[in-house]
Amino acid sequence: MAITGRPRGFDRDAALEAAMLLFWRKGFAAASMNDLCDAMSIRSPSLYAAFGSKEALYLEAVEHYVQTIGPPVWDKLAEGTTARAGVENLLLAGTETLPESGAMPAGCMAMLAAVSDEWPAAITDVVGKVRLEVLGKLRSRLKTGVAEGELPASTDIDGLSRFYLSVFQGMAIQARDGATPAELRSIATAAMAAWPSNGRK
Repeated sequence: MAITGRPRGFDRDAALEAAMLLFWRKGFAAASMNDLCDAMSIRSPSLYAAFGSKEALYLEAVEHYVQTIGPPVWDKLAEGTTARAGVENLLLAGTETLPESGAMPAGCMAMLAAVSDEWPAAITDVVGKVRLEVLGKLRSRLKTGVAEGELPASTDIDGLSRFYLSVFQGMAIQARDGATPAELRSIATAAMAAWPSNGRK
């Protein structure tokens, strides 16, 4: 009996990259197995042999996104001499990376995933944790701002962190709807105008 395995020359990393882009563009439910096989240039037995299931493939694609696409944007928070500069750097990075560009779909896979009820619970849990990690990065940056006297001790760190995460998430949605970098910059500018008035500029 013949055993169906991976095709000769199967490049797992390239296949995962292709799956990530498709899931990012279409979402979990809308990306069919046929779509995935076509994008990954493999047949369904090879897909199952390499990744286990559609759900497992999606989870691995999210992890791939978090490890490769996310850091160049989210790590902008650590750049700049002040918390304000870090937050502004994050939003400005979003104005360049969130619009569709070449093979990269619009929006942010981690921010837009699993926001409705058709997603498997395991995916909802994982992407929720990713978003909480980004929120944690914001909180940490703002705490540093308070500790260094840039922000007053009375600053609502949680509220301000959630506000700027909401701005970034909103920018991701706007980008998915076709907003240009210039239009996203106007959102970033308005958001930074809401920075506590007694913080340093």
